[in-house]
Amino acid sequence: MAERIKLAPEALKPLREMNPLLMSYNVEFAEVTGGTFWKAYTPEQIAGTEEFHVEPSSEGIAAMYKDLMQVYKPIDLYNEKLRDLARALGPAWVRVSGTWATKTYYDFDGATGGKVPEGYLNVLTKEQWIGVLDFVKAIGAKLIVSVANCPGLHSAEEPWHPAEAEKLFSLSKEYGVPINAAEFANEPNMMEDTGFPEGYTPAHYRRDQDLFFTWLRENYPECICVGPSTTGGDNVKFGRDDGSGSGGVEQLARNTCSCADLLEGTTEPLDVFSYHYYNGLSDRLASIMPAGHWPAEEAASEPYLETALNFAKTYAPLRDKYCPGAEMWVTESGDAGGGGDTWASTYLDVFRTLNELAGFSTITNGVIFHNTLASSDYGFLAREVFDPRPNYFAVLLWNRLMGTTAYDTNEPIREGAHVYAHSRKDGKEGAVYLLLNNSKTETLTVELPRDAERYTLAGEGNNLRATVMTLNGNPLTLGENHTLPEMPPVVQAAGAVELAPGTCTFLVL
Repeated sequence: MAERIKLAPEALKPLREMNPLLMSYNVEFAEVTGGTFWKAYTPEQIAGTEEFHVEPSSEGIAAMYKDLMQVYKPIDLYNEKLRDLARALGPAWVRVSGTWATKTYYDFDGATGGKVPEGYLNVLTKEQWIGVLDFVKAIGAKLIVSVANCPGLHSAEEPWHPAEAEKLFSLSKEYGVPINAAEFANEPNMMEDTGFPEGYTPAHYRRDQDLFFTWLRENYPECICVGPSTTGGDNVKFGRDDGSGSGGVEQLARNTCSCADLLEGTTEPLDVFSYHYYNGLSDRLASIMPAGHWPAEEAASEPYLETALNFAKTYAPLRDKYCPGAEMWVTESGDAGGGGDTWASTYLDVFRTLNELAGFSTITNGVIFHNTLASSDYGFLAREVFDPRPNYFAVLLWNRLMGTTAYDTNEPIREGAHVYAHSRKDGKEGAVYLLLNNSKTETLTVELPRDAERYTLAGEGNNLRATVMTLNGNPLTLGENHTLPEMPPVVQAAGAVELAPGTCTFLVL
């Protein structure tokens, strides 16, 4: 049934002030060092005309990596196109982490000759890390990392020690771009599958996180302590609920634990509570755990879109217990674990991205780190060539229009009418509404009390899986010398306005 709503900006009630860096992003450690990462989809797979299928192996996911992964060279963080587009998004946190970070050796003196030491997986050179620091400085960002905690550093029974972490932190500080925040590890609830020493348990983790944060506060007291950065295992479900009890990213690991297992009894408090969120498992992993995968037909459905908000509602009480009064950070976010779905680089994923940003703001304050800036199929920018994808332009508009005050619209979320509101980014009186019409068939009618500036996003040719998004009917693509397109609004007269199915609209009143 078609929905009809009436906007009343004067009746909006403030909910909270949001972190101005709410929309942030990851640069994977694997990008910085180069190495194996998720295999790119073909244009046909992105269009939905060709299936991505890998035959499951009785030997587990590791035996399938040859079909799931490919080798990439390090990202060029000095690329001017990349820097210009990152800078255009505005101030942000940049997180350099990932599973690879747990197993990376910092070869800042060149002693290894490029050979990976035993017990590690990757080598990070001084030149590569300075590239990260130069990038962060050039775009005016803040930097968050996680550190090595693998068999090359210590065994499970031996306490963690800061020999490697000190290299990273001291070089950054001496270079003039200090590390602003740190997590001890990426997705620690995956235990050995995230790279920890053999036999590592939650008790070992609690011991070592306390050691890390104690060391951090003694030596780099300005650095924010963030954790535990878990992924699943806390009564949250990745993937569709098929009633079987199966499915979920955590089930790909051999041993997983909960947030409580990692934090109960720790002595060093967190400054910020963090977790990871994905809607499910990507097309790459669908054959392994089909219940964890959402089909493209459901990628704008109510159950799909509410997944991110269910995660936030689940973790907020845990934040209140273990880190009361703190912000809640989603230090990895994306449509699907395993490098993103085939449609992650298309307009279809814009519904999820904007709904997560707006819905999260109605629940709590914090920062959401999109995974990633320019790696894999869920990156804001295409790998290596750095062309903006639809999600890039969507969050560019969000950052330009949406202020930090989140309002209660008093409109229940339902298919065809996701209605959110924030203050105006320009500081003027009024409000900015975000209206998502995720219905595939019905028009959303909106009654405007006065004239408004309208920004309507859609897939080119009304194709939800379009790789090009339109703004008020005009394609959003880069001009010469990678200049951003003009993104003007249209003036929408007061009265009834119809928003077509499958569109996302900002209205500035």
